[in-house]
Amino acid sequence: MQHAVGAPLPPPHQPGQGPGTDWSPDAHQPGQPGGHPVPAPQPPPASAPGFAGAPMPPGAPSTHVPPPQPPVPPAPDTTGHVRLPPGGPVGIPSAPPASGAPDPSSTTLAVLLIGPAGAGKTSVAKYWADHRRVPTAHISLDDVREWVRSGFADPQSGWNENSEAQYRLARRTCGFAARNFLANGISCILDDAVFPDRPVVGLGGWKRHVGPGLLPVVLLPGLEVVLERNAERTGNRRLTDEEVARIHGRMAGWYGSGLPIIDNSQLDVPGTARVLDEVLVRSIASPPTW
Repeated sequence: MQHAVGAPLPPPHQPGQGPGTDWSPDAHQPGQPGGHPVPAPQPPPASAPGFAGAPMPPGAPSTHVPPPQPPVPPAPDTTGHVRLPPGGPVGIPSAPPASGAPDPSSTTLAVLLIGPAGAGKTSVAKYWADHRRVPTAHISLDDVREWVRSGFADPQSGWNENSEAQYRLARRTCGFAARNFLANGISCILDDAVFPDRPVVGLGGWKRHVGPGLLPVVLLPGLEVVLERNAERTGNRRLTDEEVARIHGRMAGWYGSGLPIIDNSQLDVPGTARVLDEVLVRSIASPPTW
């Protein structure tokens, strides 16, 4: 029997084996004397059942893969998978029961800390927020105002319509943030240098942005203390002594306004925070008219 040149020879027939039987497992490998290569497995033809374009036999399970489904859009007003209540105006705090005074450290509150530059507003607000029993956020007007990088309008270079607009934007942004935090059970303390001779712009704006439940407290140490603290500041937050004295003089107008005032000239930051809690107890029991 003749074979084409280069074609492998079939194995010799052994007793009990026929032409259609499998090769023995100990067949020689190619390259060895008298060896024969093991045929490589061939892929099934394209018409085999289960391949594209081939008919499936009756009763065989379908191998059809459904197309991917588009992602389901998240429900509105959600962040991730946590639904957040919408922020709304903060109502007036509930009066404490007659059986005892409220504990301001475990009550959800919105506090506005007012004072001149160097009064210690930021330090007291951070400390007070850090040591409360309920989650509390400190929202600094100056921090939000300085979010503006290119085109920042520094009032030290001259008060103009741009600096006025950026202050108003910062107050409104702080108010929105406070309302959202409070709606989700997080107290807020905001700090700002609000002037008593501009109550509509100052207190009126905060009341519109946050709500009637905002509790204002004035932090007003003596002029010498304010000048000393201002001298320790850096960057655009440090003012000239003349500007500090002018602002401090305007802040003195809060006396007689009905708002609670804390003179922290002889108090450190923890001591001022304790006095702030005492003031807030009285403000919750009898909210100031402003």
